[in-house]
Amino acid sequence: MKRRAFILATMLAGSMLAASALGGGAALAADKPTIAVVAKVGGIPWFNAMEKGIKEQGEALGVEAYMIGPTSADPALQVRAVEDLIARGVDVIGVVPNDAKVLEPVLKKARDKGIVVLTHESPDSENIDFDFEMISAQQLGEEHAKLLAKTTGCKGSYAVFVGGLSVPAHNAWADAAVKWLSANCPDMKQAADRFGVAESVDDSRDTALDLIRANPDLAGIMSFGSQGTVGAARAVKERGLGGKVAVMGLFSPGQGRRLVHEGVITGGFQWSPLEAGKAFVALGDKLVKGEKVEDGADLPVLGPVKMEGKVLFASKPLELSKETVDGLAELGL
Repeated sequence: MKRRAFILATMLAGSMLAASALGGGAALAADKPTIAVVAKVGGIPWFNAMEKGIKEQGEALGVEAYMIGPTSADPALQVRAVEDLIARGVDVIGVVPNDAKVLEPVLKKARDKGIVVLTHESPDSENIDFDFEMISAQQLGEEHAKLLAKTTGCKGSYAVFVGGLSVPAHNAWADAAVKWLSANCPDMKQAADRFGVAESVDDSRDTALDLIRANPDLAGIMSFGSQGTVGAARAVKERGLGGKVAVMGLFSPGQGRRLVHEGVITGGFQWSPLEAGKAFVALGDKLVKGEKVEDGADLPVLGPVKMEGKVLFASKPLELSKETVDGLAELGL
């Protein structure tokens, strides 16, 4: 807040000088907060939807809000983006981390400069004001595990895709799913250790093809990353195994709707990336204004939240199925 007070004082001084020079006819410039969000990677449907939400909420609140989408899911590119935003003197930096630990030093630097720092899909991040989650890790993981169990009858082996082996939320979801399956489908084993390929359709497709070749008993693939479900489904379709190897997980409805209707993607559970984009801006604006966030608060966009340390848990699940996918796709998700 000291930093914002200094900026405001400087702006007011400059405006007063300008007004004096114009004979007092110029209006004082308004202090318009700037909120910038660094995505994992740009140009994919999930983050395109998030960017739309960021812009819509920014316009609704009258703040400058935008997203930066790195060209690849490289933690170093996110570090550079945050460094640039610090240099620009933005008021709020939001990040969906590829590697939470790699970002810690630069996020600390941002906070030391008085910048509000928010993360999403990163509940273990430390140098932040808050991390927010649209659904708890346990709930998201267990819903997918239950769907896999129902679809396969707990028979055969399965594989797990995540966006990266260092992405905190993806691995927390995967952990919850594996734990539930271990307890409730003890005879169903993982075909291999999880794969960090789910931010790339091509990598997920190639990995799924390898899994199908190496594991005749492969019954299902769960993907905790928006591109992995589509990539795995394409591989299953190529091999003519739709309905025999279940594919489920997070995906953008507009990207995966055809595969759902073809019976290649069984379904999944996620949240709205558009709403997550709006939440970045709404929460950032609230904190810039100095407003407090407490356990049980009913927050804009997020609704009622449960606070655990610096993590805000909302409950905004979206079920992806043949019945819902078209409607969600039409919303631009």
